Amino acid sequence: MACVLAISSQVARGHVGLSAIVPALRRLGHEVWALPTIVLSNHPGHRHSASMRIQAGVLQRMVDALDRNGWLGEIDAVLTGYLPSVSHVAFAAQTLVRLKARRPAVIYLCDPVIGDEPKGLYIEAGAAAAIRDALVPRADISTPNRFELSFLACAPIEDQASAVKASAALGVASVLIKSLPGGLPAERINLMVSPKGSYLARVPLRGRVPHGVGDLMAGLLLGHLLNGASPGEALAKSTAAVDAALEVSEGADELKLAAWAASPEPPGWPVESLTQD
Repeated sequence: MACVLAISSQVARGHVGLSAIVPALRRLGHEVWALPTIVLSNHPGHRHSASMRIQAGVLQRMVDALDRNGWLGEIDAVLTGYLPSVSHVAFAAQTLVRLKARRPAVIYLCDPVIGDEPKGLYIEAGAAAAIRDALVPRADISTPNRFELSFLACAPIEDQASAVKASAALGVASVLIKSLPGGLPAERINLMVSPKGSYLARVPLRGRVPHGVGDLMAGLLLGHLLNGASPGEALAKSTAAVDAALEVSEGADELKLAAWAASPEPPGWPVESLTQD
């Protein structure tokens, strides 16, 4: 069991941000300390929502309190997701420096939650640039979608080859690119590029997917890697678990993670090895 510090959004209804990350990591046996950057009634994609940002200074005081209690040394990994402002990004970067100074082996997964197609950026442009410049270079693992990878690498992503090239330009050891176009119109690809090889999982294109799938995938991937899975195994297990969550959530407007958590662990998703050292 590992201890993970997770920094992202939190919703009262539904499962996005920490409300997806925490169940994913706990399902795999990990302890999670959750710091919300914003608290919302629900995902803002619904007709009505209410929210309040948790100021970076408040989050900093929380970390200071954890430190004064002598607990920061317990953290094995950090996962960052939704960071709505430059000050939130700066807080996350400072926290990483602080943790790494104490425990250089701390693993950092950066889920760069900055935008998607066709909407584009859905956080402040300055915050997106700060994630690119201050957080991604510190990451051991990153999990962008195609739009996010293109923004981070300042390059178009048209196919698998350009995705692999762009991921290498990030300078991150392991990169999971989510939802690349597949060879068929009805499929999408999750592509994992790591020092141990590159792997892809083909998944069916669903007509309607609840919010939070990317958050769930990031939590699962980190959880499996912390449990000792190889990159290919972590991709296979995470993709299968996300598919199982989508199956039990069929027809719902939000992920049904209570039903998912009560279901047995699915067998690993078929994964293709593209390269191998």
